[in-house]
Amino acid sequence: MKKQIFCLILLFACMGTSVQSKVRFASVFTDNMVLQRNSQVTIWGWANPGEHVRLVGSWNPSDTIVVKSDNQSFWTAELPTADAGGPYALTAMDGEKTTLQNILLGEVWLCSGQSNMEWSVNHGIKNGEAEAAAAKNPNIRFYHVPKIGSDTPQENCLASWEVCTPETMRKTSAIAYFFGKDLQEDLDVPIGLIVSAWGGTPAEVWVPAEKVLQDPLLNQASQVRAEYDWWPKIPGRCYNSMIHPLVPYGIAGAIWYQGESNAAVGQTASYDLLMRTLIRSWREAFQKDIPFYFVQIAPYAYGEGEHAYLIREQQAKTAQFDHTGMVVLWDLVDDVKNIHPKNKQDVGRRLANWALAKNYNRADLVYQSPAYQTMQIEKNKIRILFDFVPNGLKSADKQITGFAIAGEDQQFVPAKVKIDGKTVVVSAPGVKKPVAVRYLFDNTSIGNLFSTEGLPVGPFRTDQFAE
Repeated sequence: MKKQIFCLILLFACMGTSVQSKVRFASVFTDNMVLQRNSQVTIWGWANPGEHVRLVGSWNPSDTIVVKSDNQSFWTAELPTADAGGPYALTAMDGEKTTLQNILLGEVWLCSGQSNMEWSVNHGIKNGEAEAAAAKNPNIRFYHVPKIGSDTPQENCLASWEVCTPETMRKTSAIAYFFGKDLQEDLDVPIGLIVSAWGGTPAEVWVPAEKVLQDPLLNQASQVRAEYDWWPKIPGRCYNSMIHPLVPYGIAGAIWYQGESNAAVGQTASYDLLMRTLIRSWREAFQKDIPFYFVQIAPYAYGEGEHAYLIREQQAKTAQFDHTGMVVLWDLVDDVKNIHPKNKQDVGRRLANWALAKNYNRADLVYQSPAYQTMQIEKNKIRILFDFVPNGLKSADKQITGFAIAGEDQQFVPAKVKIDGKTVVVSAPGVKKPVAVRYLFDNTSIGNLFSTEGLPVGPFRTDQFAE
């Protein structure tokens, strides 16, 4: 009997050894992945404690990296990559081999936010079926993180890299795809798109919880939020399970489309602070000063107590933060009763133009929408000066709409507007001593003022009157 028990113990011990003996990569490393080209990428995973793990990428087979797993079985390594290309293989060895196949070296971008980033052909977009049918591009790869929240940071997520096909493209983020498609066509290198988005989520769930809870203003704003059945509201819950498992994967930058769920009373005033906190925390986690390009939320008929125009104002402030850029898109909206504008192609293209100009040195692109700079009172008129107007302003209509002007009584009335070179002159017959101008400063207004290159002028106000 004792002999039988000893044999069973020995058998289970051997089984345990065999289960743990094979080196394992973290879940973000799979077949078909894209690694950031021409960089030192961090690779990590698990092996038996104290085991020496040898790593070699077939793009440089003579360069073997050797690391040792710690007493919790974790190992991490810095692996140099080469110029764009592939397919390659990545092998980890600790006695047994684990090999990942069909790897490309190129540009990797994180694509995150709420439903407009999540929105896919399957949800319904402009020309969706035709776009999906044409989406046959083995040089674009997707890593689509599942929508799972957690109250603690997670090490893995249930996802794998997939090659872009009509089937894979139609179920993932349309904006991410069009962004990646434009980059791939322009740069002629592989593009990896990590999609981590969840419709309805407020921004604070994408920030490490302690960053929100330790800031009195952010903590207070996070408390004034209703609970819903369809998405988490508690700070950090999406960061823990949808961002943390990815860090510090080598990425070129991030794109972001979110803000609708932070438009309620009590949340708008701290949104710029919240976004700067998110951006800083992601840069810290990815160990890189990543560029962060985002979309200003679109005109929509929000309900009572929701002030999207104040979120847009906050987003314009965030656009002044280091290495950020904002896409204005009110001109792409054809139905203000639909919170998900169907034109995702031009949103992706405008985000791509930011990346191409700022990251990839495309000096010929005009990518910044005109933004309010200052005003000058000229008797009974106000002249508005803009940044990012290289050549001038234009409108296809005789009458420029969306402007309002106020006198000392702070009562805004519709204004007449005249383009004067790179400025506009604003007035109204009943306002003899104007003090302030607003443009598209409400939830639903759509304007008609553009730069001569065709980019829409961003919403603004010159005042800080109480709302």
